Amino acid sequence: MPVPMSLVPSGSGGGPAVIAEVEMNVGADSGATTVRATVVQASTVFYDTPATLDKAEKLIAEAAGYGSQLVLFPEVFVGGYPRGSTFGLIIGHRSAKGNEDFRKYHAAAIDVPGPEVTRLAALAGKYKVFLVMGVVERAGYTLYNTVLFFDPVGKYLGKHRKLMPTALERVFWGFGDGSTIPVYDTPLGKIGAVICWENRMPLIRTAMYAKGVEIYCAPTAASMPSWQASMTHIAIEGGCFVLSANQFCRRKDYPPAPEYTFGGLDEEPSSESVVCPGGSSIVSPSGTVLAGPNYEGEALLTADLDLGEIVRAKFDFDVVGHYSRPEVLSLTVRTEAKVPVSFTSAANITSASESDGLSRT
Repeated sequence: MPVPMSLVPSGSGGGPAVIAEVEMNVGADSGATTVRATVVQASTVFYDTPATLDKAEKLIAEAAGYGSQLVLFPEVFVGGYPRGSTFGLIIGHRSAKGNEDFRKYHAAAIDVPGPEVTRLAALAGKYKVFLVMGVVERAGYTLYNTVLFFDPVGKYLGKHRKLMPTALERVFWGFGDGSTIPVYDTPLGKIGAVICWENRMPLIRTAMYAKGVEIYCAPTAASMPSWQASMTHIAIEGGCFVLSANQFCRRKDYPPAPEYTFGGLDEEPSSESVVCPGGSSIVSPSGTVLAGPNYEGEALLTADLDLGEIVRAKFDFDVVGHYSRPEVLSLTVRTEAKVPVSFTSAANITSASESDGLSRT
């Protein structure tokens, strides 16, 4: 059984104290591979991407100082979650301020690839960690809720775009497709990510299980108690470790009013009001909570993952293995990229005409 959590004060300055929750699996098999993973619970520096990247480096360095090999950041940590923003939307009307809010949000997003991706790759290499980072990806004039993956030698591995933005998110984020639901086979195990309420979609979870995910990253903006039930369920269902990272934000982490206002509230929150309470956690394949949930402030939650637990859990229940019934239930995942416009050259058209014996004029 795990020993109780020990709380280790952070050495980071400039902001709320960062607490590391370190839980050691003292009962792990001596021959099993153990991975030390850290979940970051911290706020974006909203509208200031360079400052957010500076903050990310401090947190990565601190996690690496604890010996962490994998570091997960929250949903859209780079670029920010526009909590409370309406972007001036009313059915049948858009406000000028809402359009300007989107312009500023678009400016804080990052291109993939781009200079910020290059810097994140360098940070992963500098601190020798697998880095899983939530970003707002800018692709022309459309934004995506995206997770980027980096390895410890400073290589950008790829990305996952959120398939289905939730509620009003569908207005300011585009939709991902099946071409970006990767699982990476690494020396730490097979790593993948599913974002926020995507985790409530049984079919994408099944796709991840079929790809063999072992360390299942769930960056999120959800902090309700029911979220913890989902994380525990996924860990048991998938026989995998689940790492969930959320931001802890106060009103002062966003620009002041009237530049940035929180809609849907009776009154503007005070500077110290908590607008996102976190709730980050790490759960084992048996459903044991190894770290968190933390609702106290910015934190680094760290746990040792005994990968032998995955095999023990799969012996009882392998959802896409011995417990599947493909002759009754099956899933098809379309992994090709979906594009709105494709171009065919005249030479290709001519070649096609000749091959099918048709003449086109």
